[in-house]
Amino acid sequence: MASPTPAVVSAQWLAEAVKNKLVGPKLRILDGSWYLPKSKRDTREEFSQKHIPGASFFDIDACSDTSSPYDHMLPTSGFFSRYVGELGIGNDTHVVVYDTSDRGSFSAPRVWWMFRVFGLGSVSVLDGGLKNWLAEGHPVTSDYSEPERRDFQASLNQSWVKSFEDVLENIKTKQVQVVDARSAGRFRGTDPEPREDIKSGHFPGAINMPYTSFLDSSGKHHGTEALTELFKNAGVDLEKPIWASCGSGVTACHVALAADRLGLSDLCLYDGAWVEWFKRAPSELIVSEGTGEKA
Repeated sequence: MASPTPAVVSAQWLAEAVKNKLVGPKLRILDGSWYLPKSKRDTREEFSQKHIPGASFFDIDACSDTSSPYDHMLPTSGFFSRYVGELGIGNDTHVVVYDTSDRGSFSAPRVWWMFRVFGLGSVSVLDGGLKNWLAEGHPVTSDYSEPERRDFQASLNQSWVKSFEDVLENIKTKQVQVVDARSAGRFRGTDPEPREDIKSGHFPGAINMPYTSFLDSSGKHHGTEALTELFKNAGVDLEKPIWASCGSGVTACHVALAADRLGLSDLCLYDGAWVEWFKRAPSELIVSEGTGEKA
């Protein structure tokens, strides 16, 4: 079911809420910044220096299944409940997530999707992220006060979480369109993957829609008309089911966010994504135009 809360809110809207001191148990702001290790960015350190007033830091790696061999896979409902409860979030809180990407949005949709899959409908992504917040002249601070702990009861919508076996089966049945949000070069196998032990390419039948295509040149999210056109041009039928994928389950959530904004009710993600696929799939199920390695 689509949530009545807008999936994307403007910097102007959030700035008004901050100014009117609405940040608290009913409205929480999260910096969900996460980058690949090769970017060498210390997101916690960046947060401690500069963040939107009243924000807390959401650590995608810390709030994950640490027993999995793959990065930042979904944690259990119990773990998620405890983690977000510590951030002062209850089941009646409206959560607004942003990140510090130069693109305007990178990892925030992943945090948005995590809340949705664990049953919170009232969660939004800040349009244009910190980049546009600063560009519009809104305040930032280094001050931080620990939010008061609240009780959050997560209930996982397991049907939205797709496994290696699900994707394997779908390659045979072709029931579902799998949209891969990695860059075109990584998808085709002509550019290397950022992780050393993974070659690039894609699984049979996947459709490529790089996550950056969902954003305009300023880093804001495209409107619904532009999104409808994007999916159409990529050959995606919005009347049929869609699963999202990417490198490790982060940027794929841009696909889910766009689907939600177009009124689709199932926001399915292959959480293991390309990293798991490359490590587990037989070589004939890895499609690549190049060697998939660094030149």
